[in-house]
Amino acid sequence: MAGIIDTIKLAGILVLALPAALAGLEFLLVRGETIIGGTLILLAIGLVVIQRRLTLPSNVPTVLAKRVAGTVTKDEDHDSEKQ
Repeated sequence: MAGIIDTIKLAGILVLALPAALAGLEFLLVRGETIIGGTLILLAIGLVVIQRRLTLPSNVPTVLAKRVAGTVTKDEDHDSEKQ
């Protein structure tokens, strides 16, 4: 279920990042304004990177649940191999 939610969040960020990146490419390649074009492209990349790396306080329970579930499944697999 978390995979679907993460995909929807990424799609929401891409709605904002793609127009900025396309505008940056236009400024950079067509109009020759490198500063504005480069800034818009870096802004678009920054939006995606921040969304993927940033952990908000509301996301902490989800992150902790994923870690606990990962350690529990690893321990169960390890125990079943011993027997």
